[in-house]
Amino acid sequence: MSTRIAFLKGHGTENDFVIVPDPENALDLTPAAVAALCDRRAGIGGDGVLHVVRSAAHPEARAMAAEAEWFMDYRNGDGSVAEMCGNGVRVFARYLQHAGHVTEGDLTIATRAGVKSVHLAKDGDVTVGMGSARLPEGDVTVSVGEHSWPARNVNMGNPHAVAFVTDLEEAGRLLDPPPVSPAGTYPDGVNVEFVVDRAPRHVAMRVHERGSGETRSCGTGACAVAVATARRDGADPAVTGTPATYTVDVPGGRLVITERPDGEIEMTGPAVIVAEGEIDAAWLEDAGR
Repeated sequence: MSTRIAFLKGHGTENDFVIVPDPENALDLTPAAVAALCDRRAGIGGDGVLHVVRSAAHPEARAMAAEAEWFMDYRNGDGSVAEMCGNGVRVFARYLQHAGHVTEGDLTIATRAGVKSVHLAKDGDVTVGMGSARLPEGDVTVSVGEHSWPARNVNMGNPHAVAFVTDLEEAGRLLDPPPVSPAGTYPDGVNVEFVVDRAPRHVAMRVHERGSGETRSCGTGACAVAVATARRDGADPAVTGTPATYTVDVPGGRLVITERPDGEIEMTGPAVIVAEGEIDAAWLEDAGR
C-alpha cells in the first residue's frame, strides 16, 4: 500500500463527505476505517464516505459498467453500507468534474440503488434523476419522547419515514434513531424526516439519517418529503398529469424536488469540493482493524 492515500472533502447543502478516489478498487475500506475517516475529532470528519470506483472494478457494479463508468460505493458515517445518498451523488458528480473525468452536461453514475442520470449545469447546480418512489402500505408511527406522529412510509431506494409536525424542535436532538412502529417495518433501519410547512409547495425538514445521526441535509430524504407532501396535498402527478415541484429547506440549504407524471423524481441543488489532501496509509490501516 502507498504511504499516502489521496482524499477530498465536499458537501451538498452541508451534507458532507470524505471522497476517496480508488478507480481500481484497490483499497480495503473496512467499516472501522470508514468510521475513523468520518470521525470529526480523530479523523477527517464527514457524514459518510464516497468511495470512487470504476464500475468494472467493483463486484457490486460490474453489471452496470456498460451504462455507467463510475460507481458510488457509498458508506454511512458509522461504516455501514448504504444503497443510495442523493446529496452524495451530486458531490460524486462534482468530484468527477473536478478530476477531469467528465465535463458539464449529462452523465450517469452507478449506485446500489441502480444507475442514476445526472446533469451538471453551467450555473453550478447539479440535477439528479432519483428514480421513482415506492409507497409501501401500512401505518407507521414515529416517536420522540412522549410525542408520536403518524408517518408516511416512502422508499427512494433506501427507506424513509416522513412525519409532519407543528415545530421542527419537536424532533428533539436526533442523536439516536427515533423509535418507529410497528417493530419490523424497517428491518435494516430507517431515515426519519420531520417536516413543517413554510408556504404553498414549500416545506422545511430535519432528518435522522440511518447510520449517521442528524445531518444538515439528506437528498433522498428531501425527495421522500416532497412525495409525502404531494400525496398529503392531493398532488399526485400520476393522477393530475402535471409535475409537482416542491422547495425543501434543510438546515444546510435548499433543494428543489420535481416529481413527473411518469413517477420519475429529479433533485436539484449545489455540490461543492472544499479541500483535498492525503491520508496516512498506516493510520488508516490501524484504524481499520
